[in-house]
Amino acid sequence: MRAVPSPTAPLALSMCALAGVAGHIGPAGTWLPPVRRALFPALDGRGHPRHIALTFDDGPDGRSTPYFLDALDRLAVRATFFVLGRALLDAPGTGRELVARGHEVAVHGWDHRHPLWPTTPPRDLREIRRTVAAVSAVCGVRPRWYRPPYGVLTGGRWAAAHRMGLRPVLWSAWGREWVPGATARGVADRVGRGLRGGGTVLLHDTDRTSGGDSWRVALRALPDLVECCRQQGFTVGPLREHGITVEGARPGGQEQTGPLC
Repeated sequence: MRAVPSPTAPLALSMCALAGVAGHIGPAGTWLPPVRRALFPALDGRGHPRHIALTFDDGPDGRSTPYFLDALDRLAVRATFFVLGRALLDAPGTGRELVARGHEVAVHGWDHRHPLWPTTPPRDLREIRRTVAAVSAVCGVRPRWYRPPYGVLTGGRWAAAHRMGLRPVLWSAWGREWVPGATARGVADRVGRGLRGGGTVLLHDTDRTSGGDSWRVALRALPDLVECCRQQGFTVGPLREHGITVEGARPGGQEQTGPLC
């Protein structure tokens, strides 16, 4: 006798499919600053309350990144550079120079696809694994941190980062130096308004994914930004010195509650 399909079977399959999609796309809501500040303080880049983590995305770029390395040397500051695997293979000498000058190299992904580009967990794992391998081969270090392009952390990317031993970290304040008409003073002021003690700053050491020469705005903003932090009694450095704990909690101490600058 032929079995009659249950009328609830299609509904059950649909519910499973929806649950899978929600599990993959849902975590991307952490892109919203209020969400991650409230629920995921370590993902927001919150570390030791007397330290500011300085990070750069989208490099390395043989045309622009060396200027940042020279500026950071003059300021006696080390930073974390979230690199793209494809860019690293295009500028391996610059990637090696990052490490030689004492900076930290982290994973930003293989390339910088639009956040709405179709993504799947297997593809996320392949691309993150490929970038980790590139960093290890070119720079001779094992990366520790992961920041997805555009800050869109899907469930697949989160799982892939965990599998590769990477800790996802977004940012607490960004300069938005790619906005048309942005100025160095405006970038420094914007970061200062959004940053608190223990925060993580996002800038870009290349204009690979933004308007032409926007990196120059970020470069000119660096001295004012670092000086502002130091005047408030904060140290500025890479994520490895930021004190983000394994559990994701912030180290003890009093967090500054007002704007930095």
